[in-house]
Amino acid sequence: MAIIWERSRDEIMNIEILKGDIAKMEVGAIVNAAGPSLLGGGGVDGAIHCAAGPELLEECRNLGGCRTGEAKITKGYKLKAKYVIHTVGPVYGKENGKEADLLANCYKNCLKLAKEKGIRTIAFPAISTGAYGYPRPDAALVAIRSVKDFCDKNPGSFDKVIFVFLDDENYLIYKEII
Repeated sequence: MAIIWERSRDEIMNIEILKGDIAKMEVGAIVNAAGPSLLGGGGVDGAIHCAAGPELLEECRNLGGCRTGEAKITKGYKLKAKYVIHTVGPVYGKENGKEADLLANCYKNCLKLAKEKGIRTIAFPAISTGAYGYPRPDAALVAIRSVKDFCDKNPGSFDKVIFVFLDDENYLIYKEII
């Protein structure tokens, strides 16, 4: 399902919401909802590391981890995506009320890295909504607002931004918000 936000008369931002496996997306970059070590784990992180192969882990070992709200980029290796942008979302209830700001920074910093690398298409999972416990509707609002805000301030930077979910719940939440 394609959703188009009008940005101006001659410029649009194309947002897609898809059900599927982010590790199989053929885009410029996929976003990994990573742990602070960047060395793999469960959920999206584990699936991406598994699909990319051991070279991804080797490159991640040299990055020195990542702080909450920040992002780092690696090659995609065996993935269809050329790059993986790793970001560490906030653990809900553990960030002294700064969860929304930190989550927004995840999206903004991923988009900033993608723009710097000239990446035109990027796919995001639902950051922090799994083991990190962020309420899905609240996280979806932060995600959509953050992406829209970044794209409004950086017109023409992306051809497409995709939100990809394996589960029906996130898919339906994002679809309803958009």
